[in-house]
Amino acid sequence: MSEALRPRRSVLYMPGANERALEKAKGISADVLILDLEDAVAPDAKVDARGRVCAAVQSGEYGAKELAIRVNGIGTQWHADDIAAAAVAGPHAILVPKVNSAAEVTQLVDALEKAGAPAHTKLWAMLETPMAVLDAEAIVSASARLTVLVMGTNDLAKELQAEHVAGRAPLQFGLQKCLMAARLAGKIILDGVFNDIKDDDGFRDECVQARQFGFDGKTLIHPSQVDPCNEIFAPTSADIEHSRKVIAAFEEAEADGRGVVTVDGRMIENLHVDNARRILAVADAIGDLD
Repeated sequence: MSEALRPRRSVLYMPGANERALEKAKGISADVLILDLEDAVAPDAKVDARGRVCAAVQSGEYGAKELAIRVNGIGTQWHADDIAAAAVAGPHAILVPKVNSAAEVTQLVDALEKAGAPAHTKLWAMLETPMAVLDAEAIVSASARLTVLVMGTNDLAKELQAEHVAGRAPLQFGLQKCLMAARLAGKIILDGVFNDIKDDDGFRDECVQARQFGFDGKTLIHPSQVDPCNEIFAPTSADIEHSRKVIAAFEEAEADGRGVVTVDGRMIENLHVDNARRILAVADAIGDLD
């Protein structure tokens, strides 16, 4: 499955130090699991968590889920050993927090290659500082091995001294700038987490906002968020039906030599056909994963 079509609707962080959580994750319907060595792990547990997470990745017991390991950031005492161990484990991706420049991307790619990371292990970068947002285009274009951007909205809000409010007005510039950079480079981009696991309506609203902005999926902090996230980021039955109508009408018009195509009273152009084909391809990919 291509990077662009792999479903990444729901991307769930799982604490790497919690063996029970790693076992439970095998039955969770998230598209992606991020096995976390950073924020979810206390300093005195990081070394043990590293071995546990790498063993989980190599177990082959997570089915079709995409597995990523979030390592500790550049400059921390655990970073180099995390990178070396994760590279040997060979997950689908290694996620690095607080990536701030294209030079850091180059540094990370060199470290992965020196550690012997297999070709299928991609680099994912978290953008969570003003510096990263303002340099997003250079960061995302720095290496073909970097395939996914992940928004670190909690840290970004902290750096901006911004409040967490419904609609995320203080963060919208950063979200949209990073999204534009990702699309310019043809990369995937995931929205940040929603903190209140008891606010179901607020969570759904933020998922809808992220989907409307154009994000490919959303990072999550609790298994209860997976199913609504999967639903919101998947094409609806109406989307699929309309896409099929658009493609059929366009192909029929081409065969008849007609230059004007309409579906449900609206004129159809190549861009609509391209989008319809993308929706159907995404729906097929989700079906393959399920």
